[in-house]
Amino acid sequence: MKTLTRRSFLKSSAVTTAAFLPLHSWARVIGANDDIRVAVIGFHGRGKSHIEGFRKLPGVRVVALCDADSAVLEQEAKKFRDRNEPIETSTDVRKILENKDIDAISTATPNHWHALISIWACQAGKDVYVEKPVSHNVSEGRKIVEAARKYDRIVQTGTQSRSRTDLAAAFEWVQAGNLGKINISRGLCYKRRPSIGKTVGPQPVLQSVNYDLWTGPAPMTPLRRARLHYDWHWVWPTGNGDLGNQGIHQMDIARWALGKSELSPRVLSVGGRLGYDDDGTVANTQLVVHDYGDSLLIFEVRGLASSLGSEEMDKYRGEGVGTVVECEHGYLANATAYDKDGKKIKKFGGGGEDHFANFIKAMRSRKSSDLNADILQGHLSSALCHTGNISYQLGKQAEPEEIHEAIKTDQAALETLGRMKEHLAANGVDLRKTQLTVGMPLKMDGKNERFIDNKKADALLTRDYRAPFVVPEKV
Repeated sequence: MKTLTRRSFLKSSAVTTAAFLPLHSWARVIGANDDIRVAVIGFHGRGKSHIEGFRKLPGVRVVALCDADSAVLEQEAKKFRDRNEPIETSTDVRKILENKDIDAISTATPNHWHALISIWACQAGKDVYVEKPVSHNVSEGRKIVEAARKYDRIVQTGTQSRSRTDLAAAFEWVQAGNLGKINISRGLCYKRRPSIGKTVGPQPVLQSVNYDLWTGPAPMTPLRRARLHYDWHWVWPTGNGDLGNQGIHQMDIARWALGKSELSPRVLSVGGRLGYDDDGTVANTQLVVHDYGDSLLIFEVRGLASSLGSEEMDKYRGEGVGTVVECEHGYLANATAYDKDGKKIKKFGGGGEDHFANFIKAMRSRKSSDLNADILQGHLSSALCHTGNISYQLGKQAEPEEIHEAIKTDQAALETLGRMKEHLAANGVDLRKTQLTVGMPLKMDGKNERFIDNKKADALLTRDYRAPFVVPEKV
């Protein structure tokens, strides 16, 4: 077998499947009593939960840490040393992937790194737990699915609500017709997102950060926001807005409720970044309509409070960050069913399975069917966020009457837009002075995950990658 050296790995990290084929044989056969050895990549935020989530599981050891910020890396590594737990560290994920003794990669990096790390890990014979959204664009998610299947890897998505037994029971009950036909599955992300500030020029990058590694597949451009960490969510090169941040959880639940297993044939988004002027470029107020023909999936993002000067957030049928499934004879909010008058009919109980433990169980069984959130589910739900954002990105600012005209045939969309306007007015937003963007109506071939007769939209299904951090065409 050809040995893959550190130098050759670095050279090949962008390129062909052939360069990675030897890595697949690194996969260790895990016995029932063997410890599973996990490396956690990226932990300035959610990744800390990955570390502790795996550390507490019997038969699992966190043996390596990787973060492009050496200060963040040292802070977590010190905890291991203080406990006398051996730990490998690196700022470069490629070095971690060279370690043949690592069985799984768990990653909570910024979105733009999720796909490449997942694909590289699959090619290196490692299983993967990847945070939501699994991708930064639609094409990336499909490539992870292809890599998982090709290399027979267990790949779990970090949409932990899939491990909730109460939701599973509630959706089975609703899909059985107990509330009549399902009309709309509505995802809600009403979560306060204040301004990230307005800079006047390029900002210094923290000395502890390897900016080349942090940027990875994204364009290497000067930092134009006050805070590198976390606020990457609010700019397009690295983030997907709250639709792909908090919202992906609710998007996944809303699609789960509908029982849909492909992308929607039609999508339209309306929104804007309103209420303040800052360095963010994504929408902070947004609605997305996914039309499946027999039902709708409508998503709402609100980053402003319920009104100017308030700290409270709006609610819809009692939910702020949640899912409401509207049916012919009532509705389901979270895991509680109500009739059309709002009277409680049934509450579904049950806690669920630990999502990290579910991943480990599937690693031991080698059955992706044991996963509660297989990568295919993560890809489809992430892609619904991306196609909604593509409609928005290809849209144009418009007067309220023009937007009304664009969606007038869809009463559910009009009702949603009406509530959005009321919400913005309560926050002092004058839509005559600061216009909403009406997105481009898009038609999609859901099976092939391509738009119909729209080259501009198709171009946004992927991105231009910065060598050597290239998501390969052939995994």
